[in-house]
Amino acid sequence: MTDIIPFARLMQGNEAIAEGALAAGARFFAGYPITPSTEIAEILAKKLPLVGGKFIQMEDELSSMAAVVGASLAGSKSMTATSGPGFSLKQENLGFAALTEVPCVVVNVQRFGASTGIPTATAQGDIMQARWGTHGDHPMIALCPSSVQESFTLTIQAFNLSERFRTPVILLSEEITGHSRERVILPDPSKIEIINRKKPAAGVDKYLPYKPDADGIPPMANFGEGYRYHVTGLTHDQSGSPTTDAEKASFLTNRLHDKIMDHLDEIIMTESFMTEDADVIVIAYGAVARAAKGAVRKARDMGIKAGLFRPITIWPFPAKETASMCNQAGTIIVPELNLGQLIGEVEKVAGKENRIIGINRVTGGMIKPDEILDAIKSEVKVKKHAK
Repeated sequence: MTDIIPFARLMQGNEAIAEGALAAGARFFAGYPITPSTEIAEILAKKLPLVGGKFIQMEDELSSMAAVVGASLAGSKSMTATSGPGFSLKQENLGFAALTEVPCVVVNVQRFGASTGIPTATAQGDIMQARWGTHGDHPMIALCPSSVQESFTLTIQAFNLSERFRTPVILLSEEITGHSRERVILPDPSKIEIINRKKPAAGVDKYLPYKPDADGIPPMANFGEGYRYHVTGLTHDQSGSPTTDAEKASFLTNRLHDKIMDHLDEIIMTESFMTEDADVIVIAYGAVARAAKGAVRKARDMGIKAGLFRPITIWPFPAKETASMCNQAGTIIVPELNLGQLIGEVEKVAGKENRIIGINRVTGGMIKPDEILDAIKSEVKVKKHAK
């Protein structure tokens, strides 16, 4: 008789995201239904009220993002979920959240585009939008799960990073991950690390909402706790008041950048699989990384020294870790469900001696392991011929 594993459940990717949000302490969701993310809203509409949370369906994605910002300012861990066109509509208020340093989580279950595209088809076409979708200079954190289990764990991590760094965080899933069903191990809630935003130590009359601590991150008081402060999308000083002073504007912009880039060791997550002696390394993310892992296993069975490097944190891009992979291997293969987005970041850190190969698919379907394996074998043949 098979032992029953405690807390094990068969779960869909989108369901795992909803459960991860609840486990992280999310108590507010605002959104607008859109395929293929709608299950997240449906589940949270049922479960949030059971734990004292609030769910609201807004009239569109712009207002839902605004509601998420407002709820977070009032002290609730807040999130929204969307896809494609909805993610585009959220950009203005996403930028507002970045400048005003409001913690929140935005889930984008990517689908085929552009525009309305194919709502039920998978893609990885929003990689660059996740980093550069809003205007102006500010960093962005984006995480990319490749399994249903990671959909759960990375949702918790997204909330933790958001609260830790007082910033919006994007969870960048895909239709195929969001709608896959797999066994998920749900840990004992008491074993889950939960990070909450720093609260101010200063008294109400001394509080400056944008005065950073030594780590570059300001403590955050919640509205309704007696602290009165101004929140504006205009460039502001430490009190939150608008300013056009050049020195203060420069200080704010650089601080927003540095509070993320100075803590990459806390943010960057990657996976290396059989890369120790690899001559050919596949760099893949999300669902495509699973096909790549299968291709690497097959290549190893054939005696080919192949490996997989997977960025889990897509933004900030793990440049140091990627450069290390490029220094090790002569050939880098980058499969993506787009016409080539992350490959540019790889090329920036690769050496001149590296051969960078892209595998791109924009059909709404997956890249198969054998397609990646064929590319690996072709590169091995090229090297043998060159010798």
